[in-house]
Amino acid sequence: GPAALPWKQLGVEYVIESTGLFTEAAKARGHLEAGARKVIISAPAKGEDITLVMGVNNDKYDAAKHHIVSNASCTTNCLAPVVHVLLKEGFGIEEGLMTTVHSYTATQKTVDGPSRKDWKGGRAAAINIIPSTTGAAKAVGLAIPEVKGKLTGMAFRVPTPTSSVVDLTVRTVKETSYKEICAAMKKASETYLKNILAYTEDEVVSSDFIHDKHSSIFDAGSGIELNNRFFKLISWYDNEWGYSNRCVDLLRYMISKG
Repeated sequence: GPAALPWKQLGVEYVIESTGLFTEAAKARGHLEAGARKVIISAPAKGEDITLVMGVNNDKYDAAKHHIVSNASCTTNCLAPVVHVLLKEGFGIEEGLMTTVHSYTATQKTVDGPSRKDWKGGRAAAINIIPSTTGAAKAVGLAIPEVKGKLTGMAFRVPTPTSSVVDLTVRTVKETSYKEICAAMKKASETYLKNILAYTEDEVVSSDFIHDKHSSIFDAGSGIELNNRFFKLISWYDNEWGYSNRCVDLLRYMISKG
């Protein structure tokens, strides 16, 4: 395991644990035992010191006590900024359900086969729409405690190699309009969430976001309003490239804090 790695001899201080095999803090701790000072887990973790979402709660990082840090998932990084804006701008969230239409990933199979995690997940990735579970919506509560218990969600794994989209169906606390929500997202994308959240009014599809470095790109043209408290909000992300950029940003941020 990680404890056998020569981090001390190599002078390595920060490790990005991206194998997907050591997402539990007890296992990731091996990197610290091997001589590293900090571990960033590039996935949702278990028992981590803190889960950080850049632009949302990275200011909660305390170098003195946070040594095993989770960067959450690509989907949480897409959803959390949108949720952050809804709260910060006073719309509030009574409750919400998220669906992510998600490109296939390495955990899936090229042809039908047994899958330890779930039977459906073992079906051929390139020829199926596969319903799947995701903890991404609940995990937003780790970054934004006010929404704990108010969000949950699921996923559809689809036959695209990268780029995914979050569909958040949400009941606001305050009466508002879709137009007002869009204006708030646009404002955030130019100010306090610049480089994290982007905003577009273009007629876009998933491949338009390949190599987009933002965590979340709010699609103003695709969302809908049912009434003044019930909305469907759409936001895109390159689940590989955008997220990888955040891992680098988090690393730089942690180094800056000593």
